[in-house]
Amino acid sequence: MSTLYVVGTPIGNLEDVTLRALRILGQVGLIAAEDTRTTRKLLNHYDIDTSLTSYWEHNKLTKLQYILDTLEQKDVALVSKAGMPGISDPGYELIEAAIDRGVSVVPVPGPSAITAALVISGLPTDSFLYLGFLPRKKGQRARLLSSLVGEARTIVAFESPHRLLAALEDIRDTLGDRFMAVARELTKLHEEVVRGTASEVIQHFQETPPRGEFTLTIQGAAEESWDEATVKEALMRLRGEGTSGTESVKAVAKLGRRPRSEVYRIWLSMEDR
Repeated sequence: MSTLYVVGTPIGNLEDVTLRALRILGQVGLIAAEDTRTTRKLLNHYDIDTSLTSYWEHNKLTKLQYILDTLEQKDVALVSKAGMPGISDPGYELIEAAIDRGVSVVPVPGPSAITAALVISGLPTDSFLYLGFLPRKKGQRARLLSSLVGEARTIVAFESPHRLLAALEDIRDTLGDRFMAVARELTKLHEEVVRGTASEVIQHFQETPPRGEFTLTIQGAAEESWDEATVKEALMRLRGEGTSGTESVKAVAKLGRRPRSEVYRIWLSMEDR
């Protein structure tokens, strides 16, 4: 049985492709591409003449069997229009079918708009929630956002230019005027990152009509701080474990989202007993 390679390709700048990706694309028997025009530009740029077939949302059912049959004889590379296949595209269905058939599925990591936008947003990156494209209809979008009001993780989503302002207004009206970063045309000539509150970002794109591809990174909800009783309980537990006052105050202030001076005051009140 042959191998299905899941190959990451540039999200804009053709120089972002990896050496391994170029080697695999040149060695496989067939490349299944979400957008053959975009992939052809990449192949032509690097003088790769591997056979190419389209595999996208509107032909995935008719093409799936053809690609699986090809895998009986040859290695196949799956590529999306941009970034890693299988994320917000039909690639996952081919991957699932290949796994069910016992085909070896090998990732060839590459660029991703999700992580690229996240790391330049200025928001926490240790944990995040990816939503894909926000719902097209206002009601569905509002319901989704309402379910995320208490979500503490950084939120990442895609949006199209003609729905951007409506989506930003829904984000502000539902989640509040949070800090966010809107990345446009990442790695391309007109790359832009707009950071600010939702209201400030809306104002920017009211003055400058949105064009291109957008990735939104939204601040998570602030977690409630511990009350004094909870702070005291945590400090007593740490003291019982032999942790120093300095380390106890530092740890509880961070975990409880309380100013260190307040936690230190509580610690001193405990010392008086």
